[in-house]
Amino acid sequence: MSNIKSRPNFLVREFKETVLLLRSIPSVAVALFVISVITMNLLANKTLVQTTYLAIDGGILVSWLSFMCMDIVTKHFGPKASTRLSIFAMLVNLLTCLIFFIVSIIPSNADDYSKFNEIFGGTWFILLSSTIAFLCSAIINNVMNYLIGKLFKKNPDGKLAFITRSYISTFIGQFFDNLIFAMLTFMLFAPLFWNGFHWTFIQCVACSLIGAALELVLEIVFSPFGYWVSKNWKKQDIGRAYFDYLQREKNYESTNHGN
Repeated sequence: MSNIKSRPNFLVREFKETVLLLRSIPSVAVALFVISVITMNLLANKTLVQTTYLAIDGGILVSWLSFMCMDIVTKHFGPKASTRLSIFAMLVNLLTCLIFFIVSIIPSNADDYSKFNEIFGGTWFILLSSTIAFLCSAIINNVMNYLIGKLFKKNPDGKLAFITRSYISTFIGQFFDNLIFAMLTFMLFAPLFWNGFHWTFIQCVACSLIGAALELVLEIVFSPFGYWVSKNWKKQDIGRAYFDYLQREKNYESTNHGN
């Protein structure tokens, strides 16, 4: 008789792990991260600066918070956990956008009806572009943050390790977030749906680099707080139930591998 224990299928295990992770991450961090992702999407409709090689929307005011949350979660729980949280936030954002869209198409005689539609109704290809860009940049940020952290073998929990992994991964992640969004929106969709309006690839790269640099400055300003949170989580042994679950899964794989 086989000694292999019965085990839930892959999807059930993934769902269970995700639920346990969301319970393990402090609720304030989850709430701030989800709110920042939703707010970025809304503020993206407001252009703050527009020149030939620079385009800054209102999302820059909160984008640093999203990446700082991802950096903290990656540092404590790992890149896979941070990516799970990013997917969760993305799904909540899409649900929020759907609710806003439904409300925006309900007829109304109010004077501010058109303005509400403009802000909350959104444009489908901008939403699609921002969703793809955010998910790609989140994965890039989380993986890079983790790999850079592995280089600090002597003092992986030190301040130098935290700021190095955070600054580099944030800049690169933000750059690809901006670049993917700009290329999809202004090189692919805008020429078709905005009367031929478009950007060149050079404009997309230039705006992405400048935008990432500005977002990095905000990350640097608030990184001491992120470092304090990271140290506090480790001191309080945050997420012990989640780590114990991962260890049990690892032990199971090791025990039953090859049976």
